[in-house]
Amino acid sequence: MKLKQLVKTAIKRVLPKSAIGAYHLVLTWAGAVWFGFPSRKIKVIGVTGTNGKSTTAMMIATILSRAGFKTAVSSSIEFRIGDRVWKNRSRMTMPGRFALQKFLRRAADENCRYAVVEVSSEGIAQYRHRFIRFDAAVLTNLTPEHIESHGGFENYRAAKGKFFAACRNIHVINGDDPNCEFFAASPAACRYVYGIRHSFSGRISAKKITAAKVDFSLGGSSFESEGLAFRLCLPGEFNVYNALAAIAVARAQGVPPKACRAALESIATIPGRMEKVFAGDFEVLVDYAVTPDSLEKAYQTARRSLAGKLICVLGACGGGRDRWKRPVMGHLAQKYCDRVFITSEDPYDEDPGRIIQEIADAAANARRIVDRKEAIHRALKAAERGDRVIITGKGCEDSMCLAAGRKIPWSDKDIVLEYLEKSR
Repeated sequence: MKLKQLVKTAIKRVLPKSAIGAYHLVLTWAGAVWFGFPSRKIKVIGVTGTNGKSTTAMMIATILSRAGFKTAVSSSIEFRIGDRVWKNRSRMTMPGRFALQKFLRRAADENCRYAVVEVSSEGIAQYRHRFIRFDAAVLTNLTPEHIESHGGFENYRAAKGKFFAACRNIHVINGDDPNCEFFAASPAACRYVYGIRHSFSGRISAKKITAAKVDFSLGGSSFESEGLAFRLCLPGEFNVYNALAAIAVARAQGVPPKACRAALESIATIPGRMEKVFAGDFEVLVDYAVTPDSLEKAYQTARRSLAGKLICVLGACGGGRDRWKRPVMGHLAQKYCDRVFITSEDPYDEDPGRIIQEIADAAANARRIVDRKEAIHRALKAAERGDRVIITGKGCEDSMCLAAGRKIPWSDKDIVLEYLEKSR
């Protein structure tokens, strides 16, 4: 175990629970002071929610960049300052306090006008959002996640609510989410509500960004909004929602609808998010999907216009976390997929076989293969003309976390391509 992790573990054991919050808050303040409160010199847009944060953040950044504003991005996938991009290897949705303040300092020093930052519930619980002047807070959606660490869904939602309470300027909220009114209760100078089903009409005082004539398939999605027809390369209804959130943020910053459309239509793919990594006699998709809601939406999208079988490789619920999800995700695989291969994702210190067993209890016909590489190979070998293989749980992550803090290099995409190259 690394020294940094040992220190953190020791602090948690020594400090009383009531003092841990103060410890996190002091560290956050120290990071802001050390780097000179950089958010005072740059507009920071925070994106939170259960699913879709990375895609929405990258959509917002693309629109702002193409509108002529130098923009920085901190996402689960990558960091970006202007044209310079590097991969997020930290395995953290939201960087630690000093790392995040350092990133904002670099962005401000390099004359970025905007920084788009993914904001996680764990980060909020540790006050990483404090001492950052957020110009806008964005909610993608909210479904059960991190239930064990937060002690229940209400606490998880309350953590997200603290972020909105801390940002008093612009709020952008998914109006079709059941928790919309909870977030709309937080004071804001300006509020945008977006959605497809218009379930929020009349309930909330806000500017509305809506979509009509929504259509989607694995090949892309289309809709009408702001008097324009949008045709995205990105698949699924969920990406229509992500796009509407990005449009709302852009409109709040004065970006015209046509500029929003041009930017969104320029995005060919998002790494590891319903990414088509092979298209031949059969197709292969790689997707992150680590929650039941995102997994079900991925399966529903993958089944559209499918002539053959849907074959899935499911690795879910990393060791020691959210055990409640395991049978739920196993059930979804059984429901939507014709062939199911259950395997490891990030077992950490937990027995991989136990994780797989808890998923497989709800998927009676699943094959259980601990070795993820072998599971992917078996799924590809089973695929025939017209079939579709979907591999979930890792997305574009480049490592797998094993016991005793050990990491090994990993890439679902590379494993697929290497296997197919050898099979020619």
